[in-house]
Amino acid sequence: MKKLNVAIIGQGRSGRDIHGRYFLSEAGKALYNVVAVADKIEARRERAVKEYGCDVYEDYRELLKRDDIDVVVNSTFSYLHYPVTMDALRAGKNVVSEKPFSKFAIECEDMIRTAKENGVTLTVFQQSRIAPYFTRICEIIDSGKLGEIAQITIHFSGYSRRWDWQTSRRFYGGCLLNTGPHPMDQALHLLNTDDMPNVFSVLKRINSAGDAEDYAKVILTAPNRPLIDVEISPADAYNDFTYRIHGSRGSLTATLSKIKWKYFDEKPMPELTLEPLTGPDGLSPAYCSEKLNWNEFEEDLTGSPFDYAPAKYYENLYNHLTNGEEILIKPEKIVQQIRVMELIHAQNPLPTWC
Repeated sequence: MKKLNVAIIGQGRSGRDIHGRYFLSEAGKALYNVVAVADKIEARRERAVKEYGCDVYEDYRELLKRDDIDVVVNSTFSYLHYPVTMDALRAGKNVVSEKPFSKFAIECEDMIRTAKENGVTLTVFQQSRIAPYFTRICEIIDSGKLGEIAQITIHFSGYSRRWDWQTSRRFYGGCLLNTGPHPMDQALHLLNTDDMPNVFSVLKRINSAGDAEDYAKVILTAPNRPLIDVEISPADAYNDFTYRIHGSRGSLTATLSKIKWKYFDEKPMPELTLEPLTGPDGLSPAYCSEKLNWNEFEEDLTGSPFDYAPAKYYENLYNHLTNGEEILIKPEKIVQQIRVMELIHAQNPLPTWC
């Protein structure tokens, strides 16, 4: 089996601990060779030589001059995703861009156009769309057993305080561009419309040192679609779910590792009555209620967005580049996400000071 040669630009938390971790796994080694790494920090370059046995570069542009690289992974700072990806595409390289794709839709469209002009593949590392918990949630919704879906609530919350570059708007930090691409990608996938949804949003800064938001509340609506409520909060010490789904015949609650859901079999709605309801004696007042026979399920999930999902993502990329398999994460779909997030930032202007 032919292996593809990979270059990783950036050896921070994503470049090393997510992408690099996959490429050093048995599954990763079977499909890819890391032949080059670029990073500004000398100690990280030295570590990369030991871990990958690859060539290293301080300036990523030197790396792009090589003609033996099949895939470039762009895991730089968020504000560098656009210029670095453009350089790699112009050098004729297939590119995996970390999220966020960009802060601006016009830059996303520019990258997509440049990839097509150079005959290369461009994809965005939105691996949570193929994480086990989300795949299973989609299967349950698609089964129809929950009935018509009225509301989907997505929580990517917890309690934390931050003071790193992800809290600086100058670096394209903030929870919307950092954490947000995962729930927003899932939300728009579930909304399933190419049209721009209606967007209500609130951004706040609660528990961070910089000038970027760390709290986001986003409500998305579209005709004949469920209302989707996305919340990212650094101040939720009691957060106990990632997903809540309200359907006409059932409900679902889920974390990244467990799903609980229940539904009742088809049962006609009793006819409307405007007469007072009474109890068995025909006289005592009664509350409008009925007994439903619930089918209840609990499922434990294996695999996470940080092991199973990257493996699935890179297996698909390998098959796309070697066998023409359809790419799972198309950049054209991510542009919609960036347009929505641009609107959210416009609805919530914040001063930039760091």
